[in-house]
Order: sequence, then C-alpha cells, then structure tokens
Amino acid sequence: QVLLVESGGGSVQAGGSLRLSCSTSEFTNKMAWFRQAPEKKREGVAVIRKDGGTKYIDSVKGRFTISKDIAKNTLNLHMDSLKPEDTAMYYCAADRAWSLSLNDIAYKFWGQGTQVTVSP
Repeated sequence: QVLLVESGGGSVQAGGSLRLSCSTSEFTNKMAWFRQAPEKKREGVAVIRKDGGTKYIDSVKGRFTISKDIAKNTLNLHMDSLKPEDTAMYYCAADRAWSLSLNDIAYKFWGQGTQVTVSP
C-alpha cells in the first residue's frame, strides 16, 4: 500500500500561481497528478518517472511543471498562468509500473485530493 497526501490547493485569480505537493510513503516508478472538474471525467495532467521522464497534457504544457524530491518522498506540481478552466479537484496518483501513462487505469494508489479554484 502506498499512502498519498496532497496539499497546497486554494483559490487564486486567473494568471496566478499555485504549488501542489504530495507526500508519499513510497516514491514509486511513476507518479502523476490528475484532476476532475464537476461533471467532467478525471484527466491526467502530468506524470513523472523515477528516471526523470515527464509527460503533460497539451492544455498545461508551458504552464505546469511536475517535479520530484525522492529524498523527501514528495511530488510537486507548480502551476503558473492559471486559467478558470484549471479549476478542479487535483489528485496525486502512484503506480509501480514503468509506463509514462496519463490514463487513470494505469494507477493503483490515489490520494484524497486538494481543491484548486481559479476565478476570472
């Protein structure tokens, strides 16, 4: 079992920045951030592998940066130039498989989520 606890969510105006953190009991081969807005499907935002490989969805490229601190067992997501459409519950996810996937079925372990709200 891998325990994940997110923090850092909040409310910000469009154009602002937020940094999300995920404390994990084990830094697995891949870890990712997902988000789910009301009445929308959960979508993968960014994933990072232990070797440093990353993948982002197109809508956040150039604005979001995923990073890891293995020594501290922490996953981060730095979000710049936030837009109202970024408003969602953000979840940290982990899995021991190696693939750089943004598909939620590829992740076994999930945190409880942290809310991000971006106002116009």
